[in-house]
Amino acid sequence: MRKLAFIPIVVSVLLAACCWLGSVAPSAAAGVLGDYLAKSQPGELIPGADRFGAPQGEPAIVPVYKTDQLQGFVYLNSDFTNSTGYSGKPIEMLVGIDPKGVLTGFKLVEHKEPIILLGIPEKRILDVVNKLIGVDMTVVARGGAKPPRVDIVSGATVTVLVIGDSIVRSAIKVIRSGRLADGGPVAAAATAPVDAGKIIDMDKSEIRDWQGLLADGAVRRLQLSVGDVNQAFEKSGNAAAAARPEDGEPDASFIDLYAADVAVPTIGRSLLGDDGYQRLKARLKPGQQALLVAGSGKYSFKGSGYVRGGIFDRIELIQDNNSIRFRDRDHTRLGSVAAAGAPDFPEIALFLVPADFAFDPAAPWALQLVVQRVLDVRDKAALTFDLGYALPDSLLKRAAPAPAPAAAKPSSTPAASNAAPRVGEGQGSDEDPLWMRIWRGDLVKIGIGAAALGVLTLIFFFQNALVRRPLLYTWVRRGYLLFILVWLGWYANAQLSVVNVLTFVNSLMTGFSWQYFLSAPLIFMMWAATAAALLFWGRGPFCGWLCPFGALQELTNNIAQALKVPQYRLPWGLHERLWPIKYIIFLGLFGMSLYSTALAEQLAEVEPFKTSIVLKFARDWPYVVYALTLLTAGLFVERFFCRYMCPLGAALAIPGRIRMFEWLRRWKECGSPCQRCGNECPVQAIHPEGHINVNECIYCMHCQELYFDDHRCPHMIQVRLKREKRDVMSSPSMRTGKGPATLITAAGRPIPGLSADPLPPPAT
Repeated sequence: MRKLAFIPIVVSVLLAACCWLGSVAPSAAAGVLGDYLAKSQPGELIPGADRFGAPQGEPAIVPVYKTDQLQGFVYLNSDFTNSTGYSGKPIEMLVGIDPKGVLTGFKLVEHKEPIILLGIPEKRILDVVNKLIGVDMTVVARGGAKPPRVDIVSGATVTVLVIGDSIVRSAIKVIRSGRLADGGPVAAAATAPVDAGKIIDMDKSEIRDWQGLLADGAVRRLQLSVGDVNQAFEKSGNAAAAARPEDGEPDASFIDLYAADVAVPTIGRSLLGDDGYQRLKARLKPGQQALLVAGSGKYSFKGSGYVRGGIFDRIELIQDNNSIRFRDRDHTRLGSVAAAGAPDFPEIALFLVPADFAFDPAAPWALQLVVQRVLDVRDKAALTFDLGYALPDSLLKRAAPAPAPAAAKPSSTPAASNAAPRVGEGQGSDEDPLWMRIWRGDLVKIGIGAAALGVLTLIFFFQNALVRRPLLYTWVRRGYLLFILVWLGWYANAQLSVVNVLTFVNSLMTGFSWQYFLSAPLIFMMWAATAAALLFWGRGPFCGWLCPFGALQELTNNIAQALKVPQYRLPWGLHERLWPIKYIIFLGLFGMSLYSTALAEQLAEVEPFKTSIVLKFARDWPYVVYALTLLTAGLFVERFFCRYMCPLGAALAIPGRIRMFEWLRRWKECGSPCQRCGNECPVQAIHPEGHINVNECIYCMHCQELYFDDHRCPHMIQVRLKREKRDVMSSPSMRTGKGPATLITAAGRPIPGLSADPLPPPAT
């Protein structure tokens, strides 16, 4: 029997390994354009095409034919422009374009985006990106039209923006290169020659005040009022966005944004101070640049998206056809600007430009600001505004002259810029008041969630009254778990994860913000309730009552028991050595998150929560097999995953040791000699010596049900018998000597050791 208990474990481990290999192996091979084309059909990228030609040039583009007639070309977006997403890895897209420069199709061939992996279907991303199909990019490349923008998908703002921008910028670059069949190179309109022979004059170093830096353009500014933003949304043609103007007077400041290259000695010494500039120089690699960005007003240029994914999704550095979004590892928070006369900014950030980004500090660049507006709880619209930047000639010196680059440069207007925005309506990420609007829009769900937490609080505070009624308790528990699984899990998707723990810890180290955590009301409520419960009861309230996957395990096991599926209890020695596995898994994920949050999120797939709860098993087969294997193991070993593999349970058990109260009662006979509670504990959290291991306890209250049961608990049986004996001895019939010949209890059982003879009359 004990040997059979190992079968579910072995099967689970083997299939878990298969699932891991199935998910990791494909992503390990980045491949080249030819590898991706081998897995694609020509008609997917250019309608009507039936074959690919031989790659041409470097970076390669591939002609696509219908029989022998050229239909267009296919290329890989990352070969021509930056396409780095949340994961820090390129998002690889095959792009189809016809000889006239019209986009014809796209295919997502490789990504490591945790946003998509966490539950947003790729189809939803592609449906948004496919709106670019049919856009004539030749007109855009010539400067006759603004670059198009895609709609934003809620929860995947950066991912969608990166994909859309990389398609647009790469198409412009391909067209301007003259490699399409319908003409030579296309020059952008109004492209002024740029003296690329200038470099930073590192010998020029002086201290200037704030007004002096502004006057010569060493510090550039983008100033937007509430009225400016409202007018921009009105001109965008989005009636829904225009109907929801920003609150405040038209002249009120929406954002006052400043940017400067502080790797330039004069600018760096002036804004950072001598000590700060020397520290920065020590950090910079040869040729690497650093930007200071400061802002005030009601709109934050940082937002709070970087807390979740480590990437700043409201600003983007653009130069030529390349762009990059800064990550938390590039960011340093500053308290003030050292230049005399500088304003007090609520937000100041120092960003290191990654050394592998081809950035020319002597050439113009732009800092693009994404402004979002909430349309309703789910939909948002977005506009972009460019803060153009070019170093003043006084801080440059001439090197060998070079020809002007073919690509158009971003605007280098030094003063306030209300440049015509590029419009992209749809769904977006956090905005300062967004969490408030989300809470107001989710009042029904919030009310139901609060009621559920209130019911659970009553269950815990009046647990003794409930467990004294075993039948009522059983149905209350099963009903509550069913509600948690169906409503909280499958409907509301409020399944907590170890990823939330890792993100929270990461946010404490990189800049904590309440806005992000408040933007998901039910998740926030569950975490708040779990944190409070840790002080009173430990990890049990969440693991035993509020976890949808835990509820799924327990309810399926209840069904298995009803169907007489054999149940296995591991030997205590083996069980005691297996439960540390989940702590090892958690520590591994925690350590990995310090290196790469995105990689830690992928490794957190050890939790089957996304597959079984968030995506409801609508996922690739390895993930489904893995989740079903764990659930199958739970049919034979109750809550198998909770006991031995759950990193979230391990993460909660650590702070759970600080609980202030002991709510679970024990008799002195528990464990010595009585083992009934230990033998019946569903998760084997009761030590053979009788004490409860709160690190493993899920607070199912089964031991408390036994504690008060005077027909199953040996101690309570003795108490009941003594009470019944005392009641009989004190009855009137016994005192008068007219008792019955046989003394029995009210339940119809004889009382051991009590004679049926009447008591003798008192002595005279």
